[in-house]
Amino acid sequence: MLYQITHTTTYEYSASVTLCQNLAHLTPRETAEQHCRQTMLVIQPQPAILSSRADYFGNQLTFFSVQEPHRTLSITASHEVEVSPREAVDPAKTPAWEAVRDRLRTSRDATNLEAYQFAFPSRHVPFSGELADYARVSFAPGRPLFEAVLELTERIHREFEYDPKSTTISTPISEVFKQRRGVCQDFSHLQIACLRSLGLAARYVSGYLRTMPQPGKPRLIGADATHAWVSVFCPDAGWLDVDPTNNVQPSDKHLVLGWGRDFEDVSPLKGVILGGEQHSVLVSVDVVEA
Repeated sequence: MLYQITHTTTYEYSASVTLCQNLAHLTPRETAEQHCRQTMLVIQPQPAILSSRADYFGNQLTFFSVQEPHRTLSITASHEVEVSPREAVDPAKTPAWEAVRDRLRTSRDATNLEAYQFAFPSRHVPFSGELADYARVSFAPGRPLFEAVLELTERIHREFEYDPKSTTISTPISEVFKQRRGVCQDFSHLQIACLRSLGLAARYVSGYLRTMPQPGKPRLIGADATHAWVSVFCPDAGWLDVDPTNNVQPSDKHLVLGWGRDFEDVSPLKGVILGGEQHSVLVSVDVVEA
């Protein structure tokens, strides 16, 4: 599949901003199944400083600084991305989840060591005995890892309600678990906490989801969305992706921006400003087949 992606973020301020400095994760990542043919970032007002580099996790990170007074800031990222279907893995043939946990703890293999950093708590994903107990319903002794992960994914999808008004970026997962509602970021953090609390390695994936209109309804421009899902490490099979929000295994409709320990590592935009007072933000995402 070949996609054209347009992602526009517009900030409106009630007073002038005299300086803003930002970090952006807005360039699709190169993977075995994904190739970014071309990419462009347009920022208005034009930044005085603009630079790019790979971050710690290998994602493309852009820094920019706008140093002229402004009351509107617009960032538009445009990409052409080619995505191939992911190779299917037989869940029943993956190793027992305890064997994976133990191998992570003891193996000195470079691949396992790299994955092991995702087995520890992070700012938005603490260890939780409560969530470990919740996960163990699916993680029976000796059960193949990916079988258990898929059942946990289905349970989160079934037992939690998608509600954009129920949480904010700072809502802790303990509150999400209690109220049984949230958005893709919350459900991803929740599932990662379940997996890490069992000693497994799981990372947060940020990207886009190609959505389709309801039958008989027109496709709305800008109605697609940034999205988040989960990747769990399985020795020999590598990283296996699941989407608890939609109860699917991501394939060629999920486009990867980057991955990290949690949302904080791969936030599409974050920064600091001087001035501005009150502000509003509008995000529009459009993902179409090229």
